[in-house]
Amino acid sequence: MRIAVLGATGGTGQHLVRQALDAGHHVTAIVRNPGGLPDHPLLETVVADVMDPAAISASVADRDAVVSALGPRGKGETTVCSDGARSVVTAMRSVRGRRLVVVTAGGHVVDEGDGPFTRTLVKPLLRRFLREAFADFVRTERVVRDSGLDWTIMRPPRLTDGGPRPYRTAVDRNVRGGLMLARTDLAQAILNVLDAPATVGHTIALGY
Repeated sequence: MRIAVLGATGGTGQHLVRQALDAGHHVTAIVRNPGGLPDHPLLETVVADVMDPAAISASVADRDAVVSALGPRGKGETTVCSDGARSVVTAMRSVRGRRLVVVTAGGHVVDEGDGPFTRTLVKPLLRRFLREAFADFVRTERVVRDSGLDWTIMRPPRLTDGGPRPYRTAVDRNVRGGLMLARTDLAQAILNVLDAPATVGHTIALGY
């Protein structure tokens, strides 16, 4: 596959790029700073402002899938995820791209997948301390859902730097008791859904 990745130098993005290259995919990493990316014959690095649709449109054209692994840095007010989603959606529409996978999180969502402890204690605390990031995730998901593209939203819990291990997924609901996930496993899950038509138009929650 030919994959374009936004947020390729972030924690999840670096795992995604390495795993995609190891699997033989051609990867276009769209970044502001290419530091940290490997030297690989299947990797194309494009230095561009990911918030400018005109600057990234050529890099998402003729790709089998585009992944946004953009994420907030710190706990303050942020619009990076929703602004990035608007940019990539605009760019993909301009070049008639279709497949889009976007990473948000599961913390801002309370549904039937959550147990009583998570609904009444864990999620309220998370919403209190991460309200700016969660508000941006809500905006991001709205942009993606309204895009008209073949989208999938990945909703991981708290991310760690641990090694790979078996994880669970759930479609359109949270994973019961899934409070953490290693970034390497999130990257693998993203690769798994890229060519999975059954995930189009759905959210995928993950957790151990």
